[in-house]
Amino acid sequence: MDAIRHHSYGPPETLVLEQVPDPVPGPDQVLVAARAHGVHLLDTTLRRGDGAGPLPAPRLPAIPGREVAGTVVAVGPGVDPAWLETRVAAHLGATPEGGGYARLAVAPVASLHRLPERLDLADAVAMIGTGRMALMTLEVAGIGPDDVVAITAAAGGLGSLFVQSALEAGARVLALAGGPRKVRAVRGLVPDAGPRLAVVDVTAPAWAEQARAALPRLDAAAATVAIDGVGGEVGGAAAGLLGPGGRLVVQGWASGRPNPVAASAVTPAGEAVQVRAVVGPGAPAFGDLRSYQRCALDRAASGAWRVLTHRVAFAEAARAHRELEERRTVGKVVLG
Repeated sequence: MDAIRHHSYGPPETLVLEQVPDPVPGPDQVLVAARAHGVHLLDTTLRRGDGAGPLPAPRLPAIPGREVAGTVVAVGPGVDPAWLETRVAAHLGATPEGGGYARLAVAPVASLHRLPERLDLADAVAMIGTGRMALMTLEVAGIGPDDVVAITAAAGGLGSLFVQSALEAGARVLALAGGPRKVRAVRGLVPDAGPRLAVVDVTAPAWAEQARAALPRLDAAAATVAIDGVGGEVGGAAAGLLGPGGRLVVQGWASGRPNPVAASAVTPAGEAVQVRAVVGPGAPAFGDLRSYQRCALDRAASGAWRVLTHRVAFAEAARAHRELEERRTVGKVVLG
């Protein structure tokens, strides 16, 4: 079968298309002919040989990836043959050698979600990890109609879902996106948002001042919630938009640097804020992750969420990694 592997740690070019033996499903497993493969920033970290949280660097050679969508083509011992020819999406498990960048992937039958025909495979694979994380983050944020929500990386796979969900909850949204193309993408998510949505380009000069100036247009003196997955300068500036008692919801640090406000819970203006972690120390126990996956899939299938995907040909995984690392992607990155 075709698979993307790397035999050494390093830049995106270490990812190469190779022929490897077809895997065989074992007891309580199925074989999925995958046609959509989720790509995470975490994958780029592991490719470089850096551990990520509880995950160590992968053993080499490694096939990255943990999310696939496609059709079940074989079942292992103990699995109901009724699964054959079923369209599914699955998370392959939290291992550094996930095996998701492969045209055939072994998945535990307990990990499978049946997909309706109306749900695109790329949209489905985006929901397995990214949609799940979005719902967990929104649960922690607790957004309501009185909130003003600042969102970093608003054109990303997660950020685009946060924007839609905050507007759906009746809140006002200050979306921070990197570059004109991403600004347009965010504005197109909810075309009828009107004055409840302001979008600021974080690549523009003096963008932080522009973000502060946008708050009165949202009929607000300060944000009440900041959802940050970027950290560093951008995340700190987003947290700086919070007023007293505001909620800083931290769900990652794609910049490689943590949000500077998270450690002190005090903004540069001296305002004390609440810090709520979605991952790492202090994060809540979320329970059954499958329920979040199912809910995310249902929201995508129903049209409640418009899913933004950045699609790259399967053989061009190296390009997908480079574009993701260079922040040139809009939406969830999917190999197909």
